[in-house]
Amino acid sequence: MKYLTNEKLTIVGAGGMIGSNMAQTALMLGLTPNICLYDIFEPGVHGVAEEMRHCGFEGANITWTTDPETAFTDAKYIVSSGGAPRKEGMTREDLLKGNCQIAAQFGDYIKQYCPDVKHVVVIFNPADVTALTALIHSGLKPSQLTSLAALDSTRLRSNLAKEFGVPQSAVTGAHTYGGHGEQMAVFASQVKVDGKPLAEMGLSAERMAEIKQETIQGGSAIIKLRGRSSFQSPAYCSVKMIEAAMGGAPFTLPAGTYVNCGKYKNVMMAMPTTIDATGVHFTLPQGTEEEMAALDASYAHLCKMRDEIVELGIVPAVSEWTKDNPNL
Repeated sequence: MKYLTNEKLTIVGAGGMIGSNMAQTALMLGLTPNICLYDIFEPGVHGVAEEMRHCGFEGANITWTTDPETAFTDAKYIVSSGGAPRKEGMTREDLLKGNCQIAAQFGDYIKQYCPDVKHVVVIFNPADVTALTALIHSGLKPSQLTSLAALDSTRLRSNLAKEFGVPQSAVTGAHTYGGHGEQMAVFASQVKVDGKPLAEMGLSAERMAEIKQETIQGGSAIIKLRGRSSFQSPAYCSVKMIEAAMGGAPFTLPAGTYVNCGKYKNVMMAMPTTIDATGVHFTLPQGTEEEMAALDASYAHLCKMRDEIVELGIVPAVSEWTKDNPNL
């Protein structure tokens, strides 16, 4: 089997459902044979490693550990789902304090054991703020660390495809920006269905509002349907992000990236992005007045969460960030 690279990929939180799916997806896509599975829960991560071996992936070198030094040393790519999962009735923001403390330690491990890592993807919620925390603590360049935000856009595209009875691939331009959560900004003005502008599809404003709400509540719907938070979709999308960073096909769905330009300052937020072997690159969204207002509101919510973790002492005041990370 031909792999994209031989460099070490570390999967954090590998004993969980997202982590185990990431491991299998990475091997099925042929990213790298050298995968290290890390989790603090020994039976879980041990079991995932055994399952991956039982799959019989050609040439795979699968290791597992509960020791962070072993996991992070020499890692060139890292993807982390290593936070507490969201349960029914919880918002992503309910996980703020505990998961940001985990993210701070995660960033510290990167700085201590693998400062030459090439790309890191953070996917545990609230991903915008856990990723920001990890970035500050890690010392990495903003282009080297992204958060998972693509699910909101794939959910919007899925909902529109179901509405019009077309394959998801027939829906283009369906994106969400800003925060990955209930405060996301849904951009639909550039959507086309089979090449036809959404505005010409006869969709009422009331129905579009319902579709937006279904998109925003997409994660909650999975919890109600399956009794647990999403795991297959975040695993796949995050591995595709890492694949792009390894030099595979560029990842062009919105990713969470560090933004400090224009009126958006010192936050991680979903933007029009491209991830490739040189890192993540973004542009500012273009939308209607209503869409841009929604983005501004989402940004304000992200600032509020950022300020909360400053008050908790998980990250320093914004003016002090460069002491921990000179790249910011």
